[in-house]
Amino acid sequence: MRTYDVLAEDSDQIEFGGVRVRRNSLAAFLANAAFLGRPGLPADVQDIVLREIFEALPALRAIGLFDVFEIRDPRLRAFVAASL
Repeated sequence: MRTYDVLAEDSDQIEFGGVRVRRNSLAAFLANAAFLGRPGLPADVQDIVLREIFEALPALRAIGLFDVFEIRDPRLRAFVAASL
């Protein structure tokens, strides 16, 4: 399957199982996950990043991300598991 088979080039979102999934949801999640792993990240910034991750979880679950990939970072894995 190609990317445009899932989401047309001129679309910004698609619906999976009643959940709106915006273009680049996965890329934003990966960027936030990597950012969260930075040493010395202030607590207030961590809270902002975790909120962004939390808000993306319904879409990521709808596309089946967590059915095929396991999060290696223990803290993030626990956060996602507790939030789903």
